[in-house]
Amino acid sequence: MTRHIVVGVDGSAPAAAAVEWAAEDAQRRGSAVRIVHICEQWRYGSHGVEYCQGTLGAAADRVRALTRDVEVSTDLLIGNVVDTLIAESATADSVVLGSRGLGGFAEMLLGSVGLGVAGHATGPVVIVRGPSVVRHGQVIVGYDGSEHSEAAMLYAVDQARARGVPLHVVYAWQMPAFSPYAMAYSTMLSDLFEEETRAAAERVVPWREKNPDVTITDDQVTGHPVNALIQAGGTADLVVVGSRGLGGFASAVLGSVSHAVLHHLTCPIAVVRPRAK
Repeated sequence: MTRHIVVGVDGSAPAAAAVEWAAEDAQRRGSAVRIVHICEQWRYGSHGVEYCQGTLGAAADRVRALTRDVEVSTDLLIGNVVDTLIAESATADSVVLGSRGLGGFAEMLLGSVGLGVAGHATGPVVIVRGPSVVRHGQVIVGYDGSEHSEAAMLYAVDQARARGVPLHVVYAWQMPAFSPYAMAYSTMLSDLFEEETRAAAERVVPWREKNPDVTITDDQVTGHPVNALIQAGGTADLVVVGSRGLGGFASAVLGSVSHAVLHHLTCPIAVVRPRAK
């Protein structure tokens, strides 16, 4: 069965950008595109079906115009938008969404649908804010060795390979809080940082060995992971993060780092949850 990318559309500008991103990704990675529009029955009157079908048709035409030999299908679904997209993710390679849909507040960078799906979906969820105008030729991934970051690395390597660009791995270590008067801790903290950075660099080595066709660089910095990823993301075509890292609560569906990155970065962002084994 051909793997497929699900893209949700609602007629908004961010959704149109998501359609274009999904089309390019499908062309690069040999995937089919499944376009879905989800009608919540209470929102539509007698012309609802006509509007929904028109939205689907326009999106399908756009994918066909941007690709060659990519299989395109559409489906009009009824139900709760977030729950339906989460269900779609179970059999999809990835789910691609615009950052905000119709009815969202203009000042919000990320709508409730994107946040809800990114926190609960199976596999990668890509959030797209707008058309990609500038190509930087680099994929960034946050990697701390957790189960979720392992899944993020796998997707990031696949993306870098398909694009023919380098993959840059970012690891940020936050220095523990301590009293400025406790000078005896300075040497210990320095040693601890060296140990952390060495371990982070060593975690990347097997990925280079398994993927010799992909140029993989890495960087270890002192600071908050959010700041490190935002800074690195300024020159990225795609930033990939796990839905939760090592410091997250087990019950949290979306960690603080991925949550903050979704709200602050303007480039496409992939949030990846491990699939059930």
